[in-house]
Amino acid sequence: MLILAESIPEMRTAVWQVVSLIPVGKVASYGQIAALAGMPQQARMVGRILSKLPKDTAIPWHRVVNATGRISNPNASHQIERLAEEGLTLINGRINLKCHRWRP
Repeated sequence: MLILAESIPEMRTAVWQVVSLIPVGKVASYGQIAALAGMPQQARMVGRILSKLPKDTAIPWHRVVNATGRISNPNASHQIERLAEEGLTLINGRINLKCHRWRP
């Protein structure tokens, strides 16, 4: 998929809107967010967009994990802490997606 520079703001807005819908205690994968935002096959773009969020954002970026339930964020400890505050814990380095995957 060719991504045009003028489509980046719309993509960013779509990703932010979808991530904002993930409820407390649930997680979604980067690929799931991409598909729901109308950008199938763009999981890496979702990661890039989320990596550029302002530090004081209210968007629950910490609820986004990779397709296997692992944290792929370079600041994993902060994300794990935020997830734990919502009652989610990692087992063998993963969130149990069978129990905690968001199913809109």
